[in-house]
Amino acid sequence: MLIHVVKAGESLWEIADEYRVEIENIIDINKLQGPDKLAIGQSLIIPTEDTLHIVAKGETLWEIAEKYEATVMGIAELSRIMNPNEIYPGLKLYIPAIRYTIRPGESLEKIARRYGVSLERLMKVNNIQRGIRVYPGTVLIIPKKKGPSIEVNGYTYELKERAVDIVKKDGNYLTYLSPFPYLIKKDGGLETIEDIPAIEAAYLEEIVPMMSITNFTITDRGENLARIILDSPYIQGQLLTNIVNTMKEKGYRGLNIDFENVLPEDRELYNKFLQLAVDVLHEEGYFLSTALAPKMRGKEAGLFYGAHDYKAHGKIADFVVLMTYEWGHRMGPPQAISPLNEIKSVIDYAISVIPKEKILFGLQIYARDWMLPHRRGQEAETFSCQEAVLRAVENGAEIQYDEVSQSPFYRYRDKRGRMHEVWFEDARSVQAKFDLVKSYDLKGISYWALGYPFPQNWALLEDNFTVKKLI
Repeated sequence: MLIHVVKAGESLWEIADEYRVEIENIIDINKLQGPDKLAIGQSLIIPTEDTLHIVAKGETLWEIAEKYEATVMGIAELSRIMNPNEIYPGLKLYIPAIRYTIRPGESLEKIARRYGVSLERLMKVNNIQRGIRVYPGTVLIIPKKKGPSIEVNGYTYELKERAVDIVKKDGNYLTYLSPFPYLIKKDGGLETIEDIPAIEAAYLEEIVPMMSITNFTITDRGENLARIILDSPYIQGQLLTNIVNTMKEKGYRGLNIDFENVLPEDRELYNKFLQLAVDVLHEEGYFLSTALAPKMRGKEAGLFYGAHDYKAHGKIADFVVLMTYEWGHRMGPPQAISPLNEIKSVIDYAISVIPKEKILFGLQIYARDWMLPHRRGQEAETFSCQEAVLRAVENGAEIQYDEVSQSPFYRYRDKRGRMHEVWFEDARSVQAKFDLVKSYDLKGISYWALGYPFPQNWALLEDNFTVKKLI
């Protein structure tokens, strides 16, 4: 797939013609409201197996063709080049994917095996429906081989039947599903949640259900509750008994502990609790993961970070979720929610003390809209990235892209004359994060949170990775 950024005056018909794809396919994969509803600066996924190459100084078309195992004629035709000798630095070349003409007696299964791709992907790329016969002479586009295998977790605080709809829609892209959260009580009990529909739906999609517990709410930071639990071996025993009983009753396969705002002086108590929890859960055949606040060094001041001991979690837990988001939080000033420059610093520290094969990269899939000028105590509105693009279109806003944070944003004035600033994720920013996961060779990705429509994310996830299914 390719990513195109809409320029002023550009129409979807022109974009489709440039890339030689059907306009309906662009509308479908990006879930556009209509061909005439585009914003300047909007990123679009172009559903093609062809590759984009920017000519560098000194390159010849013959060298480029050899690099991609393509032909000069094929590149020249797709890129509309009249003279192959007249290419120049900065020129965009479209490298055609492999095309194969079906011969008499050949099946799609045989062709898929020959090129090392799945039958399902071969059929999808060529818009071939099951039960439809293909004939000799048909030209097939051979899709690129799938990317590295990763594990993907999705948190969801949408429960009951709403969770079922989400799992059915996005379940193909998930390894784990984490209904959020079970809130712990002072006596080691748990405030139950209506998660059975989500768990049952997860099993139907071959997703591992992972129980999630926490100590905080939207109105209570939870540091005092954590202290009560961590300071009492008896209450810890009660808590772990209740966790195991719940997991057995509901069919969970593992546990995610998301203790936040733990007092820095309780750091060692928290580590000891994690070791106790792992011992108990492993004995019962369950795994344990933890959620970690984003840190860039071992000793980082602050209630949010202090008690999160990366090295200890990396040693004790089966894997960890790095919460690499919320720089632009709902009560703070407008800024990128998941700035890539900051995230890189977090990962650089994390892999120095945690095995990279234990790290899930936290990725947020929502947008925020701040009123300007921002005032202390003023809360930003949170909604989907799909909605963020629609607001840009409706308000005639031009989407900008911050190269440092690798994040899109824009400003607009509402009908009451008030100025707003919106930060969100798009195809460019998600692809940059996927490239980071690949370059660091991490275990995978964890989404916060399912339920925010973002079709570009899922299309690119499928294009970049093979999602592991452990059931």
